[in-house]
Amino acid sequence: MGETSENNKKKHICIAMLAHVDAGKTTLSESLLYLCGKIRKMGRVDHGDAYLDTFDLERERGITIFSKQAVFPMGDLEVTLLDTPGHVDFSAEMERTLQVLDYAVLVISGADGVQGHTQTLWRLLERYQIPVFIFINKMDQEGTDKEALLADVRKRLSENCIDFTNGQENTDFMENLAVCEESLLEKYLEEGSLSKEEILGLIRKRKVFPCYFGSALKMTGLEDFVYGLQTYMQPEEYGDTFGAKVYKIARDDQGNRLTYMKITGGSLKVKENLTNQRAGFRQPEDQIWEEKADQIRIYSGAKYELVKEAEAGTVCAVTGLTRTYPGEGLGCEAESQMPVLEPVLNYQIQLPEGTDVHLMLKKLKELEEEEPQLHIVWNEQLGEIHAMLMGEVQTEILKKLIWDRFHVAVEFGTGNIVYKETIAQPVEGVGHFEPLRHYAEVHLLLEPGERGSGLQFFTACSEDVLDKNWQRLILTHLEEREHPGVLTGAPITDMQITLLTGRAHQKHTEGGDFRQATYRAVRQGLKKAKSILLEPYYEVRLEVPAENIGRAMADFQKMQGTFGAPETEGDMAVLKGYAPVKAMRDYQREVLSYTRGRGRLFCALKGYEPCQDQEKIVAETGYDSERDLDNPTGSVFCAHGAGFLVPWYQVEEYMHVESQLSKEAEENEENISISSYPSGHSSKSYVGSYEDEKELQAIFERTFGPVKKDRGAGFRSVVRADTDGTGYVPKKKKTHQEEYLLVDGYNIIFAWEDLKELAAVNIHAAQTRLMDVLSNYQGIKNCNLILVFDAYKVEGHREETLKYHNIYVVYTKEAETADQYIEKTVHKIGRQHKVTVATSDGLEQIIILGQGAQRMSAKGLQKEIQDSEELLRQEWHQHRQSSRSYLFDNVSQELADYVEQVRLGNDKEK
Repeated sequence: MGETSENNKKKHICIAMLAHVDAGKTTLSESLLYLCGKIRKMGRVDHGDAYLDTFDLERERGITIFSKQAVFPMGDLEVTLLDTPGHVDFSAEMERTLQVLDYAVLVISGADGVQGHTQTLWRLLERYQIPVFIFINKMDQEGTDKEALLADVRKRLSENCIDFTNGQENTDFMENLAVCEESLLEKYLEEGSLSKEEILGLIRKRKVFPCYFGSALKMTGLEDFVYGLQTYMQPEEYGDTFGAKVYKIARDDQGNRLTYMKITGGSLKVKENLTNQRAGFRQPEDQIWEEKADQIRIYSGAKYELVKEAEAGTVCAVTGLTRTYPGEGLGCEAESQMPVLEPVLNYQIQLPEGTDVHLMLKKLKELEEEEPQLHIVWNEQLGEIHAMLMGEVQTEILKKLIWDRFHVAVEFGTGNIVYKETIAQPVEGVGHFEPLRHYAEVHLLLEPGERGSGLQFFTACSEDVLDKNWQRLILTHLEEREHPGVLTGAPITDMQITLLTGRAHQKHTEGGDFRQATYRAVRQGLKKAKSILLEPYYEVRLEVPAENIGRAMADFQKMQGTFGAPETEGDMAVLKGYAPVKAMRDYQREVLSYTRGRGRLFCALKGYEPCQDQEKIVAETGYDSERDLDNPTGSVFCAHGAGFLVPWYQVEEYMHVESQLSKEAEENEENISISSYPSGHSSKSYVGSYEDEKELQAIFERTFGPVKKDRGAGFRSVVRADTDGTGYVPKKKKTHQEEYLLVDGYNIIFAWEDLKELAAVNIHAAQTRLMDVLSNYQGIKNCNLILVFDAYKVEGHREETLKYHNIYVVYTKEAETADQYIEKTVHKIGRQHKVTVATSDGLEQIIILGQGAQRMSAKGLQKEIQDSEELLRQEWHQHRQSSRSYLFDNVSQELADYVEQVRLGNDKEK
């Protein structure tokens, strides 16, 4: 350990090395540290003396398992370098570091090119919006071609990957940069150059990705690379209010718990109190903590330096905190999103005979703190401990880690697939918790979400019905844990859960009551819904000799996979597609066998899709949701001073708050489901038409009561008192209501396939096309039509309203989205007029319906327009048929009779 010193007031930058395994990431880190003067001698992974491979396991295996850091100067910058694992099995450890990065260095092996895992890393960097420098390594190896590699990178990652080696004074280099942003292209054509600040901005905004080439082992191309980092990295500007992002939990050799964090605002001083409590946010008492930061450590490799204060931008480890977790935000910092890369295999941990199972479970929970994705689970019924892992390499590492730390020799059973569950249609779940002197009731709307969207939580509950603090508490309870499904007990996903209503007691309700009611509402809803079992799928790239492509395609079909047409690359054939993880587990060995070692298989987790043999898996699992005492499906009510349990299928008979979805709605949910669009030509056979909306409105009013135009009334029914005491209420004279249709422009464009394709080429053309379609539709429906486009990202833009033929087109002001404008307008004009909103935003639809407006989905609007045009064509055709009248069809009856008499007289004469 070094001596205690004050932290220098420098500009801080945090970068990380990311790569596919064996790309040379750790070697590049060593070279960078050596060139910047941090170390005097370069270590090597294969020699087991790399500066950042601090664990014995890493030195033995020659791979990075845990992320480590080194702090070193680079000009006037103080750089924190994070070296992350490259092996797929340790992807979760890598992903956690992305939360604290200013820039990333993506290392690609020149010998292998862009791998499947490299593309996964690229998608993660895009998700977290991290600027990227690319270093293409191992260019000293035979067969590497710089131009071919750059073309491959631009094809598979981004067209804006630009060669930055020795090109700063080159005209082509400047032109390549300028074309990455339209505004700079105009400037470049006028002035012939770009400034350093403009290039910095392009990199920072992820409009340009600098590429460098070299060999980390041979130290070639490194000077250019270091110069590029020093020149084109720009420090973040931080605020004065304290904030910190926790990204990792670990323990030192003495067993001290270390909380790794990045200070994102203000500063942190030794012995300063930290807490997870936030102003204006109500949390259960037992979840609030306040602890002191005993030490602040700045690690470099295995050593650290103690500092008295860590300023904004610093990455440090803090002792003294016992309840922190990766992804947690402290101070003004928000929590991070859930990791994208999740384990897909479930292993039983087999303990030696005579081991205290419960003591071992407690110890393994310590490891889970450091590696949350382990998800250590105690199976009470089987008396077994299970862990979720990414693959077999991770099991071997974990066995060694458990032995080194706890001196227990464990084994792992055969890994089982980690399944997930979702639902097929919307349903209302009700949870009630009312033992003596406790009270809470919660009503939730559970809806299927888009595949891969995870769980999303909303509220559509009026504050007049349930206090805002209670609503926040319910949302906290929804987010704080994994909710098991009812098919196999697997976690639920890809759902939107909306708080509809609830009830608290002024005297008896406590925070824990809403936790129980919320959990039970989720479970009761799942029991009522049609559940779908999901299994993990791999995105697969298979390279085999051309003569083996037939075998490869047959294997894909046998594994129930999906693949595209084979591509040819030299004498190799490439097959790309998707397949279930369970079918791919041992396929690597098969590929090597039937291709005699020439084939290569690259797998990256694609996400979860419906399981193709659901009934079989559910039967094999043998899960009984009714016997899961930790996750009850029923509710607790109170009568005669005692609580009693009501099973899930009888909860509606006892609940205290009126159901928010009527029985009729449930019986007809297949016809009105937001996610289903039955075929047919009738306007009632699809979602979103005006006729369908009347049906939905009727259901809504039967359940929530008549919709009031006063937002403050929430979902309360309207009750009018009689005026003369006789019970007679005189009817009000009906007034004419103008009809308004508000359309969320970009939502519609990206929901209609033809407009989406047009937008990919020219967004302005797609806008104009939509405006023309809606102009025609307005002519048919004769309503006031307002088309709204987002302009909230346009700096300084004021709200702009234009008249386009017979419709109004609105471009929102800066910082105001189309959703916000529409919600504001509905509130304003919905009092006097009939308002319909066309959008496919699920939350916006609920808010709109609650405010008294009708809603129409994007597909519903498209179908409505098609039907209206078809009806107009039919009416015109009928009019044409009926308009073929004779000469006297439209004369008076008297004249017609006279003409007829003349005609008859002429006939007699003949």
